[in-house]
Amino acid sequence: MRSALAFVWRSHAAGTVRKSAPMKTLGPFALAVFATLLLTATALAHHSAAAFDTQKEVKVTGSVTQYRFANPHIYLTIQVKKDDGSTASMEVEAGAASVLNGLGFTRDSIAVGEVVTIVGNPARNNPNALVLGRELYKRDGTYVPLNIGSRSVYEAKGAAATASSIAGTWFAPRSEFGAFLGGTGRWALTDKGKAAAAAADPKATGLKDCIPLGAPALMLYPVADTIAVQRDRVVMKIDWMDSERTIYVDGRAHPPVSQTFQHGHSVGRWEGSTLAVETTNFKENAMGLSMALPGSTQKRLSERFALGEDRKSLIYSGVLEDPVYLSQPVQWSSKLEYRPTMAPSNQKCDPEVARKFLQQ
Repeated sequence: MRSALAFVWRSHAAGTVRKSAPMKTLGPFALAVFATLLLTATALAHHSAAAFDTQKEVKVTGSVTQYRFANPHIYLTIQVKKDDGSTASMEVEAGAASVLNGLGFTRDSIAVGEVVTIVGNPARNNPNALVLGRELYKRDGTYVPLNIGSRSVYEAKGAAATASSIAGTWFAPRSEFGAFLGGTGRWALTDKGKAAAAAADPKATGLKDCIPLGAPALMLYPVADTIAVQRDRVVMKIDWMDSERTIYVDGRAHPPVSQTFQHGHSVGRWEGSTLAVETTNFKENAMGLSMALPGSTQKRLSERFALGEDRKSLIYSGVLEDPVYLSQPVQWSSKLEYRPTMAPSNQKCDPEVARKFLQQ
């Protein structure tokens, strides 16, 4: 009989299909693990949202005095004029440069000296000095997105363009990333996996050390993914935490298990125009399986990258295994959009910025 946490996740344009046992069959501990995974994944996806009162919305106007375009967060400081005529500084925390790049926020979107209006959520501890930005408006009405959940400034540029192969620039909509994170709570876990999920601490995230989460979640992060097909390899550059994967298609074998790598060692083969990939030799990673589940050196990933029938989408599917934390393999299938005109931010992770949320 399948475990109550057994889960198969598939996400397509038509919607998300989930296979799992009814929630009423989950025991108290399973429910606790499920809740912990979902809450932790949500907190980590937003990185430091827990420090803000997301039930309250504020609107402040001021002149930009400082601006830092960085990963995993953009920060700006505005000088705000108070009712009594005095001024005060307010810091605005926005999303990651790489993520907001996909929504249309580039390094040149704003400049020091501009007068802007910020819509966002106040900090719990110091609401008059810090706000989580959601939207930014300039004097001329120009809109700039400040959060992963903000609306894009444009329809997908190049929407009419079609791809001839899996090569090119692809973008995973936030809905795909969210569906994957939301599904992790139904995965079948080992006892060690349950313990890890129950003990998950948002402040212990690898993001503070500029270590990205592992694939397949990494491939679904809402940033630019650039795929370059070469004679003996396929190189995938993910615009998040300097992530780059190399899939060797020259027939070589995996190295000894003693050799481990952040993104594993990948070998692939072409099945027509579809790239089939097997990846092993992973390093241990606190976010190796998901935002809230670590990955061990026994993690194994089988992936398929296929051009969609519309030639505007990349179908990314496969099987995730890790006998240390998963009692059953996890299958997934998702869809990325073709974005030939989307330039990556090429913004490296700033360790100082990455650790700043620990002080909030």
